[in-house]
Amino acid sequence: MQLFPCPFCGLRSETEFHFGGDMGNLRPDGTETDAATWSSYLFLRNNPKGRTSEVWMHLTCGEVFRLDRDTVTHVVEKSAALTVEAHQ
Repeated sequence: MQLFPCPFCGLRSETEFHFGGDMGNLRPDGTETDAATWSSYLFLRNNPKGRTSEVWMHLTCGEVFRLDRDTVTHVVEKSAALTVEAHQ
């Protein structure tokens, strides 16, 4: 079992977290989006080999944060609280 660092609660079991997607996968404007763009947003994901930045939610405290990790070695580099600026 892997331990993830919640920036609010500290190290916790990976079973307490929910994957939220890739950082930077911004939701399209629903009023001016065609079906192909919307489908791409919902279903197409990066599957990088190596370092990646992701959005995770700690189910215990309900906070959402950024997690930088390596998909090959499973080493977690850091986690950080998301701010309004991080989404822009």
